[in-house]
Amino acid sequence: MEKKYKFIPYDKNLVSRARELRKEQTEAEKVFWKKILEDKKFLGLKFTRQKPLGRFIVDFYCASLRLVVEIDGNVHDAKRDKERDYLLEQEFGVNILRYRNEDILKNINNVTEDLIERINSIKFP
Repeated sequence: MEKKYKFIPYDKNLVSRARELRKEQTEAEKVFWKKILEDKKFLGLKFTRQKPLGRFIVDFYCASLRLVVEIDGNVHDAKRDKERDYLLEQEFGVNILRYRNEDILKNINNVTEDLIERINSIKFP
């Protein structure tokens, strides 16, 4: 059951870990941030990196769209991600998009086009 929050609450204990993760970004996360999202380059939208939401930390978050973008590496637990996505979607009403490291590093233009298409197809609050 989706609850309506003006701001999504989060576990305050995650803040220091989120800061660490910002400093330890993967190469794909760095490329995605620098080439697409940083400084509102992408459609004028503000994204934050390594954002605590509830009891999780998401890779990228756009509050105005309630949109999470996750970058999946080689070591990846799809079942755990599916459960986590479900909890975030149900509790906070966010939409979650996922991209693989290799797609970002080898096909950034295709990822950008896909991101635009997927954002346009999502029904936002």
